[in-house]
Amino acid sequence: MRQKLVRLVGGVAIAALALGGATACKSDSGSDGASGDGCGKKIAFFGALTGPASALGINENHGVELAVEQYNKDNADCKVTLVPLDSQGNPDQAPGLAQQAIDDEQIIGIVGPAFSGESEAANPFFAEAGLVHVTASATNPTLADQGWKTFFRVVGNDFTQAPAAAWYIENELKAEKVYVIDDQSAYGAGLGDEIKKVLGAKVVGSDKVQGEGKQNDFSATVTKVKSSGATAIFYGGYYQEAGLIRKQLTAAGVTATLVAADGVNDASYIEGAGAAAAEGSILTCPCMPASETGGTFEEDYKAMHGTDPGTYSDTAFDAANILLAGIKAGNTDRAKLVEFVRGYTGQGVAANHKFTETGDLDPASVRIWAYVVKDGKIVPAREIPKS
Repeated sequence: MRQKLVRLVGGVAIAALALGGATACKSDSGSDGASGDGCGKKIAFFGALTGPASALGINENHGVELAVEQYNKDNADCKVTLVPLDSQGNPDQAPGLAQQAIDDEQIIGIVGPAFSGESEAANPFFAEAGLVHVTASATNPTLADQGWKTFFRVVGNDFTQAPAAAWYIENELKAEKVYVIDDQSAYGAGLGDEIKKVLGAKVVGSDKVQGEGKQNDFSATVTKVKSSGATAIFYGGYYQEAGLIRKQLTAAGVTATLVAADGVNDASYIEGAGAAAAEGSILTCPCMPASETGGTFEEDYKAMHGTDPGTYSDTAFDAANILLAGIKAGNTDRAKLVEFVRGYTGQGVAANHKFTETGDLDPASVRIWAYVVKDGKIVPAREIPKS
């Protein structure tokens, strides 16, 4: 994909930089230069940097770090500071962390929150404060139904991901009996419910487990799956529990293919399950393989971090660049940046970004990929066709 911009930012263009004719960071008074009020602004990343789901948060934060580094290199006289806000993926911590961001008047935009549960807890605070937040990974559909004028999402929601996973189960796995498990989180339960709606009578049973590292023994669930005769299992939740469930299923002789969504699409899943048990697992994601991203993103990311981009590194990079484009164009207070994002249209490395009235990514831009665990690695299987 190509960025449609006035100029290149690390090989990736952002169309919105052209808006307002801005070619340098402007202060609120309209003057140029580092001494103006428009310089020294901050954006924050809000997500898990420690804790059981930290791998996904670190992937995203690394994408944001790359965007900010490239921006500051090109705008050395008017830099933006990145503030990491470690939520540990815990909804209970989210309100306090949101208030911390709100109280720092120099923070004018948020990439995140990363997860749906913490989004439900933090987003009302951001909405009341008028602080724009662009999530790169929180996919629960109901987040867009709350009337939060500050909420935007650069990935497809679970109404797009669950049907895609169901399509793969039906058309690639040819499964007639499916067992559904979820971790009771806003994200996992939402996915599980949607899968059950789409697959209907093919779902022969379901069960709920505890997430956030609260459960390690899944023998009761394994027994239920084994007795169901299912040939495919859908898991709604995150990689820590998914890995343990897959490991224990395999130990019990259950060979049914495990299918999960983006919260499991991380190498940590393989580490938890063991390579042999994880082999053949299918992981969906409204994100593209790094090789499919635009510009020089893949190369730039690897040069900065010494590793390949992970799940949602690209979407977080895009989310950060949308905020940075707004700052570049002179929208250097919270109210102006919200309106800039609302009207934003531009090609990123992961998608062509345009938002609906409720802040969702335009459905025409959503792409869902299936990945497979093969020889101990997560590799692309295919892009799933839109229904």
